[in-house]
Amino acid sequence: QRRAPGIEPGAWVAATARLDPGAWVAAGARVEEEAELAAGGEVHAHAVIGRGSIIGPDCVLHPHVVLYPGTRLGARVEIHAGTVVGRPGFGYHRDDQGRQRRIPQIGRVEIEDDVEIGAQCAIDRATFGATRIRRGTKIDNLVQIAHNSDLGEDCCIVAQVGISGSTTIGRQCI
Repeated sequence: QRRAPGIEPGAWVAATARLDPGAWVAAGARVEEEAELAAGGEVHAHAVIGRGSIIGPDCVLHPHVVLYPGTRLGARVEIHAGTVVGRPGFGYHRDDQGRQRRIPQIGRVEIEDDVEIGAQCAIDRATFGATRIRRGTKIDNLVQIAHNSDLGEDCCIVAQVGISGSTTIGRQCI
């Protein structure tokens, strides 16, 4: 059931965020600086849209979804509760003393049109470039997609799958 457009009292929307008048933002949600939310978008309670993220038309972010800065969603993307998109990828190298040092993850996540992502998933931002989820792909609950992966169109990724970094999956794969 779609929500009537508007921003509920108790939502935090940055002054530089751009929200279409046809979008809805729940109390407790956060829309950070320079983020964009298109017409028909829904941002449920305690969801966060990070700085500079771009959310296409008719997207739904269920409660507790977190989009890290710079995430891009196409049209009609639905992301279920507790999913995190754009967390820095798991990249480290050893220094001269053998200690683990983080490799900066400066890329982003791009999710194309008509993608649905289940609850409690994690999709990592790319080291550079983009982690991509292509048009029409459906992802079940409890799935990890690592940095720089590229999932083809109309894939079906079933529960508890872990996809390693820089993995490419073709079209219509299950």
